[in-house]
Amino acid sequence: MSALLNLSHVTKIYRQGGMLGRRRITAVKDVSFALGEEPEILSIVGESGSGKSTIAAMILGQTAPTQGELEFCGRAVSIHGRSERRAFMNKVQPVLQNPFEAFNPMKRVDRYLFETARNLSASGKQPERRQVERVADAALMHVGLTLEEVKGRFPHELSGGQLQRVAIARALIPQPRLLVADEPVSMVDASLRMAIVNLFGRLKSELGLSIIYITHDLATAYYISDRIIIMRKGEIAEQGEARKVLDNPQHPYSRALKDAVLSADFAAMS
Repeated sequence: MSALLNLSHVTKIYRQGGMLGRRRITAVKDVSFALGEEPEILSIVGESGSGKSTIAAMILGQTAPTQGELEFCGRAVSIHGRSERRAFMNKVQPVLQNPFEAFNPMKRVDRYLFETARNLSASGKQPERRQVERVADAALMHVGLTLEEVKGRFPHELSGGQLQRVAIARALIPQPRLLVADEPVSMVDASLRMAIVNLFGRLKSELGLSIIYITHDLATAYYISDRIIIMRKGEIAEQGEARKVLDNPQHPYSRALKDAVLSADFAAMS
């Protein structure tokens, strides 16, 4: 099976301190998994410090693994220059935890969409202004917004849910193959979280996107995921089809995580 993304025995070690008091911190240890060519949602679940965000950073090329191999479309994720970064970001896009930190409060949100449409155009050519606006509007429509609704508005003039959808729309503009969503609903009002989670499901179906959904929220992972990886202290505790793993967890840590979530939450997600 050809792989869209492949992590093989990936380890990430950080070194902290000076020459006299240096210590090694293993954030991720011997992690292996793959995404195939068929679109899917893979959730990486764990508590704070489990290594899930470090995995996201390595997939996005923001930090290199200390050991092991990480490949996207059969090529090592190793970004050394602007042209390589641009080509990679046309295919892999992040969705961050806090949408208010992703946007400058003094800059209108439509500027971000227009700049992305110009700089990461799927055709590689500099589009005209009218085309830039069409691209931005089309991306916004995929997330349930329009350019008319957000044009000329500053981040504080939008709700957290609206702003997160604008961030997702921005990520869609280059027509990527993979979204890496790191805790994308943790800063959104509880009443709006399922709307964002359902949006990821629609994007997978409508656009053929694969999504890595990184979360500490086991209930939404159970609801949206095709497969799931449960992380503990930098290592994979358990992985497999989401419903099979969470309906009948085998690892003691997986069982403890499930027990910490009210059974009613899982029933509501079924």
